[in-house]
Amino acid sequence: MEASWRQVVGGRGRARGRATAAPSSGNGVRLRGAGGGREKGSVGAARPGPSHGGTVAAAAAGGSAGNGPGGSEAPQASVVRELMSQRKFEEIKKANQAAARKLVEEHFNSSSEDEGDDEGKQGKIIANTFITYTTQTDGDTRELERTKQYVNEAFQAGAMTCLICIASVKRNQAVWSCSGCFCIFHMPCIQKWAKDSQFLVSSPLTDDDFGKRDYPWPCPKCRFEYKRSETPNRYYCYCGKVEDPPLDPWLVPHSCGQVCEREFKPSCGHKCLLLCHPGPCPPCPKMVTTTCYCKKAKPIPRRCSAKEWSCQLQCGRKLLCGQHKCENPCHAGNCQPCPRVSRQKCVCGKKVAERSCASPLWHCDQVCGKTLPCGNHTCEQICHVGACGECPRSGKRFCPCQKSKFSLPCTEDVPTCGDSCDKVLECGIHRCSQRCHRGPCETCRQEVEKHCRCGKHTKRMPCHKPYLCETKCIKMRDCQKHQCRRKCCPGNCPPCDQNCGRTLGCRNHKCPSVCHRGSCYPCPETVDVKCNCGITKVTVPCGRERTTRPPKCKELCSRPPTCHHTSQEKHRCHFGSCPPCHQPCQKVLEKCGHLCPASCHDQALIKQTGRYQPTGPWEQPSEPTFIQTTLPCPPCQVPIPMECLGKHEISPLPCHAVGPYSCKRVCGRTLDCKNHTCMKECHKVTVIDGCPDKNKAGTECFQCEEGCSKSRPLGCPHPCVLPCHPGECPPCVQMLRIKCHCKITSLYVECRKITTADINEKNLLSSCKNQCPKELPCGHRCKEMCHPGECPFNCNQKVKLRCPCKRIKKDLQCNKVRENQVSIECDATCKEMKQKASEIKEAEAKAALEEEKRRQQAELEAFENRLKGRRKKNRKRDEVAVELSLWQKYKYYLLPVCGVVLVVFAWSIARDAD
Repeated sequence: MEASWRQVVGGRGRARGRATAAPSSGNGVRLRGAGGGREKGSVGAARPGPSHGGTVAAAAAGGSAGNGPGGSEAPQASVVRELMSQRKFEEIKKANQAAARKLVEEHFNSSSEDEGDDEGKQGKIIANTFITYTTQTDGDTRELERTKQYVNEAFQAGAMTCLICIASVKRNQAVWSCSGCFCIFHMPCIQKWAKDSQFLVSSPLTDDDFGKRDYPWPCPKCRFEYKRSETPNRYYCYCGKVEDPPLDPWLVPHSCGQVCEREFKPSCGHKCLLLCHPGPCPPCPKMVTTTCYCKKAKPIPRRCSAKEWSCQLQCGRKLLCGQHKCENPCHAGNCQPCPRVSRQKCVCGKKVAERSCASPLWHCDQVCGKTLPCGNHTCEQICHVGACGECPRSGKRFCPCQKSKFSLPCTEDVPTCGDSCDKVLECGIHRCSQRCHRGPCETCRQEVEKHCRCGKHTKRMPCHKPYLCETKCIKMRDCQKHQCRRKCCPGNCPPCDQNCGRTLGCRNHKCPSVCHRGSCYPCPETVDVKCNCGITKVTVPCGRERTTRPPKCKELCSRPPTCHHTSQEKHRCHFGSCPPCHQPCQKVLEKCGHLCPASCHDQALIKQTGRYQPTGPWEQPSEPTFIQTTLPCPPCQVPIPMECLGKHEISPLPCHAVGPYSCKRVCGRTLDCKNHTCMKECHKVTVIDGCPDKNKAGTECFQCEEGCSKSRPLGCPHPCVLPCHPGECPPCVQMLRIKCHCKITSLYVECRKITTADINEKNLLSSCKNQCPKELPCGHRCKEMCHPGECPFNCNQKVKLRCPCKRIKKDLQCNKVRENQVSIECDATCKEMKQKASEIKEAEAKAALEEEKRRQQAELEAFENRLKGRRKKNRKRDEVAVELSLWQKYKYYLLPVCGVVLVVFAWSIARDAD
């Protein structure tokens, strides 16, 4: 814990001084450095938990006031420990949060891992975007390649590279794009580059000149120069409309998503219609109506970027020679010179040669030779036009020293004048002291005191000789790395002529420029990252080939097969070893001569175990080793039809397992009893010669030892007494015990009589000849003899039928009563008895109602007396004693007795009526 806390604090800077507790507005404690303010090592406000939030503040106060005799050092130590632990916790917490944010940012912004699978889709989308530029008249796809390349690189993983730092340009980083080469750089990188370039250019100046001139700075790639005021300090989108464009996963990175609207170059009056994009704008897609170069064809609609076109007809314009016409197809610009050849004289007319019709005037290499007007000399000019002119020796001429003039014929030379020459010698200081003479003056031979070129030494020597001392210049050249080291340097040291030789950012090449100050220009080389076969490649800046993944090649792998096959399976170009061969082996097997159908097993990976045994449990187990080896061909699996031992089936068996076999079925041959079959598993059977039945059991089959299992007649439960036999079984003579129809008596009958009898005979044999004991639905016993089925419903027994009030009764036949053919109605006497009973009930109800009213009245009076507030004793005196009647006292006993009396009375009346 302590070590990790120290690492976190060391990474963020160390606080100056000790941490002290300062009270804050809340309940927490704020940790600050001793210097006050926000120190590098401060961690902000610490928030202790609720269990010790107040204790920390109180302990801090007590520690500050406890310096007297009553103070104690133990609370101070505990406070310091708590503060240190809280500080450690906050430091580690913040460090973990910062690491988590950085990890999420890198994962979200990385453009090198999660886009490899969508390259094909992106290519289709970009192709569909630019296809409208080539679908109409004379669209040229070659002009769109640069724009396509930049847009494609904006989507590809790691394709956009800053040439200054040789790092990938991520989606959320501020960038700057050069308007000359459209190369993209990180904003901090290009700002530092511009600042360094301006400083290096202006550094040789004096302090008086510094800042007075606007020195440009160049683009690192194309050397396009920008003014000091054009140094980028804001992050704009590609079209320059939006500052700090937001990151949108649905747009091109660093794009605002609006229409570009930049003017085309060269300017045609139209603007770019693509959405904000990297790289140059594509050719103008607008349609204009224009004619050809020679103006002979009719105007047709064409792309504005390709509005100049040729009709391919003969030009026909008159050439500069004035005699012939241009025979070339319709073309742009001036016509070419006349290509025809003719014999023409030179300017002086001495030579005739075949010359191009486009250049009729030409000069030969001979001297003119014409006699001049003086008649003594000839023209010495080479073949020329016009008159030769006067003789150059005619008229007044000067002597060699140019001091005297003489008028002499052209045939005489001018004499010397005899005066001193007095011409300035080559040294530029002294004059020639000889007499007037022809030819050049001699060298200056006077001795003078000469200073060397650097001005450090003097020496007396002839004037015509230069004086260079041996002192070497120790000034630094403009590169500020190497000394001048030139002998007798006058101070204008030449630029450094040594090679820079510093390793460039790509780590592959050295700077080829002459020695210079500041950073070297980015490596101008590009590297092709190729696939394994070398056909597919992507061009990346030098130095990015180490981190750029090889492109996915669509070509087939061209490596020779490593197995016995003449050709390998078709698969894409790849790195590493080829995948295992899955072609059929097709080797000829030695035993059977068939071809091996298994997959190729020439280079099978076999796990090699048991090679190394660990000496103890402290050693880590090593990963299993796989070796490539050739496996033998597996057993032949070609199906061969074979018949089983029992000749039940013909099944295809693998070639390596061909031979007599059992199909595992039951033998199934018919035994001698003709009823059962052999239950042995499929086995060999010896066929008896001359036996027509091929399904008959042989001597190897089982012998039948079971009893007869033939089906018995219907109803016979006894088995056949004979062993398993052919033919019909004998009749059954055993006695069969059966129940009669009424299920009471047991009868004994021969089994064969029952099984051979018809329905009537079976009913007769099953009858016990007694009266049927079953009850009819009416409750009476059946009068028929023992019989099968349901009893007939014809009961004639006498039953008593009463009226509804049960007073009148009569004897009638049971079947008539059940069929509701007879009914008895009540008479007048019955009605009178019903009326008397209803009157008694009404009287009882009336008496009960009166009794209920009296009880309610008594309760009301008692309630009113309680409300008057009298004493309990007085209330008892004034209470009205209510005496219950006899009916109220004994009504629960009298009601049942009255009911019984009425029933007995009614029964007696009904009996008397009968």
